Amino acid sequence: MNTMLKNILTKSIGAYINLLSYLSPKKATQLAYRFFSEPREGKLLEHNLPSLLKNAEREVMILDNQQFPIYTWQGNATKILLVHGWESNAARWEPLFPYLQKTGSTIIALDAPAHGLAEGKEFSVPNYAAFIHEVVKKSKPQVMIGHSIGGSACLYFQNRYSTLSIKKMVLLGAPADLGILLSNYAKLLGLNSKIIPLLDAYFLERFKTNSAAFVGEKLAKTLQVRGIISHDVADEVVLYEESQKIAKGWKDSIFIETNGFGHSMHDPALYQKIENFIVQS
Repeated sequence: MNTMLKNILTKSIGAYINLLSYLSPKKATQLAYRFFSEPREGKLLEHNLPSLLKNAEREVMILDNQQFPIYTWQGNATKILLVHGWESNAARWEPLFPYLQKTGSTIIALDAPAHGLAEGKEFSVPNYAAFIHEVVKKSKPQVMIGHSIGGSACLYFQNRYSTLSIKKMVLLGAPADLGILLSNYAKLLGLNSKIIPLLDAYFLERFKTNSAAFVGEKLAKTLQVRGIISHDVADEVVLYEESQKIAKGWKDSIFIETNGFGHSMHDPALYQKIENFIVQS
């Protein structure tokens, strides 16, 4: 589907949700949340896995009747957990992998809800954080690295669960605030002013959090771990300023700016700094 057709379809969906917001606010909210939470890319096929994942030990975990895989590459007692972002999967870490292997660490990655080989159609940060919690309880990693919304999930996870095994955290190109995510989503679909408050109320009822609570700077102030926050100035997916907000609240972190690597942030110089950060005492 070309860009023009995608835009037409997107705006058509938005117009229908706008109409429903007057006729049936509950149905409008459910439909808006569905399109907000349902990834369209990032799934993997069992018979066509990337080579990185083929070479891993794989275990299937279950949470709330939903299966999801964790991938492990054995190393020493230091364990690193990798948390990918929206419409991606555990294979996205391949460019970083050689740097992590040089630390000698055991490397663990998971597929998010509705991504990779994980079951389900719905993704949310609280749900992702619950997946992460299951992995952390089992493996007790000392280092966590999250990209994009995976970074937001790491931030939310550590605030929600305060896991003591985590000593270091790296956030790459992470959105800071739920309110901005909802606002950008509304702009994309051309939604009217009624929808965001309805979605905000839905999040509060279902996940016990809303845009007022999910603020990156506020969540970062609770962190008791050492960290790196990094963002590319040329990121066209998540604003550079989002990571700056998180950095403002995270007292024991350093901010690393990259330029020209976009949202993927596959920067060899950055990855070398992450390697050094992991091995530092």
